[in-house]
Amino acid sequence: MNEKPLVYVLSDSVGETAELVLKAGLSQFNNGVYELYRVPYVEDKKIIDESIDSAIEKKAIIGFTIVDPELRAYLNEQAEAKGIEAIDIMGPMLNSMERVFSKEPRFESGLVHKLDEDYFKRVEAIEFAVKYDDGRDPRGIARADVILIGVSRTSKTPLSQYLAMKRLKVANVPIVPEVDPPEELFDADPEKCIGLRISPDKLNNIRKERLKALGLGDQAIYANMERIQEELEYFNEVIDKIGCKVIDVSNKAVEETANIILQMTEENVNQ
Repeated sequence: MNEKPLVYVLSDSVGETAELVLKAGLSQFNNGVYELYRVPYVEDKKIIDESIDSAIEKKAIIGFTIVDPELRAYLNEQAEAKGIEAIDIMGPMLNSMERVFSKEPRFESGLVHKLDEDYFKRVEAIEFAVKYDDGRDPRGIARADVILIGVSRTSKTPLSQYLAMKRLKVANVPIVPEVDPPEELFDADPEKCIGLRISPDKLNNIRKERLKALGLGDQAIYANMERIQEELEYFNEVIDKIGCKVIDVSNKAVEETANIILQMTEENVNQ
């Protein structure tokens, strides 16, 4: 073998997993000095044959992560027949897990990266919900998957965060009689907008409890029934103008409302 080891990394995905494992092993030899050549997206036997022949010519070894059982077996057979060292990184692990779990693997390449993508989408959605919470930046309305509309204390923020965990980008807009809703709200797709309706009595109780938690008296205008009626009437005007769906959240937990919204969103996608 060359003074500087050469390793071919074959994978039916991008090859990052195989490369990381091989680098860990190579670090134990030759002061960790080596050359590495990656062959990603191995989908047929021709690529395997070409890679093996090239590795033989350059006196290299092969390390690979291939989940397709036919291609994996072929690579192992050809490497043995041609006398070249091939390290099957994924095969023994899958075989052991199959025995322990009594279940066949999915044999789908690139699942790790799909999981990573799912994670980053969730993080992006959470950051979106924070950035566009409580109408602080109306530019988020045009980019949102879901737009929640409601008066104060209708669970807009916790709903936004809950839905963000489901990878939905959510903006929420507070409705206050003295403040005109942003124009972006009326330009948005009504199918993405959801009004959160609540009964006056329920809202009154929630706001009184909120004031108590803040150490304030429950007689403040925030919990005044006349004021609440005014806010809810204005909410109805805005919702009627938009023409969007409405959910009554008076007696619903956040999770229950979120599941209704998720169902609505899925129905919109399938239409």
